[in-house]
Amino acid sequence: MKKTYLVLWIALLTLLTCIPGAAGLGGDEGWITVCCNVDGASVYFDGKYMGETSGGSYTAVVYTTGAPYSMATVEKSGYTTATASLTMPGKGQTTTVYTTLNPVVTPVPVRYGSIFVSSQPSGAEIYFNGDYRGLSPLTIADVWPGRYTIRAEKTGYQDYSTTAYVSSGTQTTVHCPLTPHVATGSLYVISSPTGSNIYLDAAYKGTTPLTISNIASGTHILEVDHAGYYDWKSTVNVPAGGTRTIDATLNPMPSSTTGWVYVSSSPGGASVTLDGTIMGETPSSGSLKLNNIATGTHAVVLNRPGYRQYSATVSVLPNTVTEVSALLQPTVAPTGSGGLTVTSTPAGANVFLDNVFVGISPLTLPDVTAGTHTVSMKLDGYQEYSVSTQVNSGAVSTVSAALTKVTPTPKSSPAPIVAGIAIIGAVLLLLRKKD
Repeated sequence: MKKTYLVLWIALLTLLTCIPGAAGLGGDEGWITVCCNVDGASVYFDGKYMGETSGGSYTAVVYTTGAPYSMATVEKSGYTTATASLTMPGKGQTTTVYTTLNPVVTPVPVRYGSIFVSSQPSGAEIYFNGDYRGLSPLTIADVWPGRYTIRAEKTGYQDYSTTAYVSSGTQTTVHCPLTPHVATGSLYVISSPTGSNIYLDAAYKGTTPLTISNIASGTHILEVDHAGYYDWKSTVNVPAGGTRTIDATLNPMPSSTTGWVYVSSSPGGASVTLDGTIMGETPSSGSLKLNNIATGTHAVVLNRPGYRQYSATVSVLPNTVTEVSALLQPTVAPTGSGGLTVTSTPAGANVFLDNVFVGISPLTLPDVTAGTHTVSMKLDGYQEYSVSTQVNSGAVSTVSAALTKVTPTPKSSPAPIVAGIAIIGAVLLLLRKKD
C-alpha cells in the first residue's frame, strides 16, 4: 500500500513539473504579418514553412513565450528570393515586415543575322568591312548584330559605299545603285582679240587664252565676248580623254558713243544702281554687264543687306569696258542701332529710307540708326507709299505695305456743257419772240 502512494506522489510531482513547459509551448499569442508584392509566395520563418501570401500579405500566429523567430524568407518560382529580420510581437500585438520579389530576367539569346546585297548593274565586287565577299547579288551569312560598312565596286562605275545595320535573327537588305564614270575632256580656247571672256554652258570660266579641264565629254555651248566686239557663240564637242582647240574670232562693232560697265562684288547678290537707276544684281561669279552706257562720268552704288554701301564714280569711254570690283564690308551694328524689315504686296517695290534707295522689297536692313525714319516704296502702276517708323536700339522694326494700284483719271463728259448751251439758246429764243 505504501508503494502505491509513493508511485502516485512521484507521478503527481512529474505532472506539476511538466505544466510550466506546456505553458511555454502554448502560451500567449501574437502575430507576424509578412507583406509581399507577389501573391502565392511561400513564407518561411527560420527555415520552417509557414504558408503562402495572398492579397499582398501572410499573417502567422506565434507564441510570445515560445522560442522566438529571427528571419523570414519569401520565395516563388520565377522571382528573386527576399529575406527580412523578424521582431517577435508582444501579447496580442502584430509586427509587420515588408518584402519585394523581383522577376528573374531571362536573357534573350543573341542570334546571328545576315545581309543580302544587290547592285545595279549586278556583278559588282562586294566588300564587307573592307573584306571581299563575292559578286552581287549575294548573301553574307552569320553576321553578329551591329553596324557594318558595305562597298560595291565595278569597272566603269563609281564606287558605292553605305552602312548596314544588322539585328539579331534578321536579314538586312542593301541595294547599291552604281553610277557610270563620266568620260571627260578639255577645251583650249584662244581668241582674237585676246583677253576675251569665256562662258561654257553659261558659266563664266575666265579669259582667253585658257584651258578648261574636266569637262564631261559631249556637246556644250561655248560663248566668247569682248567689249567693242560682237559676241561669239558656238556648239562645241568635247572629246573623251582629249583636248580640242577653239579659235574664236570676234568681229568689231562700229564706233559709237557708248561703252560698257562690268560690275562685280564679293560677295555677290548686291543690288546695283547707275546714276540712281536700278540695273540688277551682281552674280555670285563673273560680272553684271551694263551695256550701251553713255560716255562720261557715272555714279555706281552697290547695296547688300548686312554689308556697308559701296559707291564709286566711273568714267565710260566709247567701245570700252569699265570694270567696277566691289569688296563689300560686313556691317557691325553699333550701339544705338537696330534692324528694319520692309515688305510689300506685291513684292519688287523700290525701297527708300530717308529718300535714299536701299534695295527692293522684301528686304531687311540690319544697321539702321535708332530713331524715326521715313520709309518710301515705289512700283510702276502703283501709288507711292510713304510712312514714318520708329527704329529702336537692338530691336527689329517692320514696315509692311499693301500698295494701291493707280486709278486712271476719268475724262470730263461734254454732256453737261451741251445741255447748258441748249438752255441758254432756248431762253434767248423766248426773249426774241416777246420783243
